[in-house]
Amino acid sequence: MTLAIFLFISLILVGIQTAIPFLVKRTIIFGVTVPEKHIKNEQLLSYKKRYTFMVALLSCIVLASYILWAMISTPGEEETVLIGILIQFGIILFSFSLYFFYHGKTLQLKKKNNWMENLKQVKVSDLTVRSQDEMLPWYVFLLPMMITVGVIGYTIFQYDLLPEQIPTHWGINGEADAFTEKTPMSAILMPLTLLAMQAMFLGINLGKNKSGFKLSATSLNASRTRQLTLRKNSSWLMFGVSLLLTVMFSFFQLTTIHPDLFAGTVMMATPIIFLVIVLAGTIVFAIKVGRSDKQSVDEAEEEITDYDDDPHWKGGLFYFNRNDPSIFVEKRFGVGWTLNFGNPIGYIIVIVPLVVVIVLTTL
Repeated sequence: MTLAIFLFISLILVGIQTAIPFLVKRTIIFGVTVPEKHIKNEQLLSYKKRYTFMVALLSCIVLASYILWAMISTPGEEETVLIGILIQFGIILFSFSLYFFYHGKTLQLKKKNNWMENLKQVKVSDLTVRSQDEMLPWYVFLLPMMITVGVIGYTIFQYDLLPEQIPTHWGINGEADAFTEKTPMSAILMPLTLLAMQAMFLGINLGKNKSGFKLSATSLNASRTRQLTLRKNSSWLMFGVSLLLTVMFSFFQLTTIHPDLFAGTVMMATPIIFLVIVLAGTIVFAIKVGRSDKQSVDEAEEEITDYDDDPHWKGGLFYFNRNDPSIFVEKRFGVGWTLNFGNPIGYIIVIVPLVVVIVLTTL
């Protein structure tokens, strides 16, 4: 079962990593802004294909070796988990190494051919697009927080029913494998940690809602569609993850108070169901956003191009722009959002809840 779970996760990871060059914005290639008329350059297309082929090839070899190793040596669960995690990190590390290689190659090609020369750089704003935004409102994210507060209250009320050893970690099979002594703090530690995570989700949704729309001067309709699709689906995905985490954490908290409440099969199935739903949602999100600007493409004017903000992107991954009020911006490699590291509000939204979670988990 453990091997099957890690193979499933790894296959999803490989699928997303290999498809990334074809899911990002049309005018962004390996983190570099490319004028519309050059995005089908044969050299750039070959970079994308090579990246995809190499990531897929290495991943297939490594995963096949992982299966063969597991079948021959019949390792224990801890070994299977450890090797599986190392393999996943290895695939990510390899894909990012390739990304940086082709990021440099794309930058060189852009400079060598002077693609931005004689082109007027244009920024576009659309005052009507905000009214079309379908992101979930902030107060929807209060629902899972209210459930968690209720679970905390119920735990306090039923404190005497709690065992002397409080579970702090559950394995893949749904069984508790780490414990701590019963105290008023340890009794509510898990829902408190969940509450901090939910607060972060709320803050991120608020930050994304306040962030500006990045539209393309050469493909206004396609970029508008992508921005609206990204904002709507990312808010729904984040709310879904928050709600699923609430259900799973509450489930484990209730089974700590009432050990006979659910059968062993349900305990084992709960984290697996959570994992499958989250991964499926992530795949749907990536595909919907990735395809959203590949249709309804406008006829590009020859003499203009989008504003080249490459100088604000470090390695095409980290965005620093103190003059941009946006807290979050769309990733240049991957599907989703990244922080504007030039806006201190983003640090408060993300870092503070993470610090709280880390502090709570070390108590």
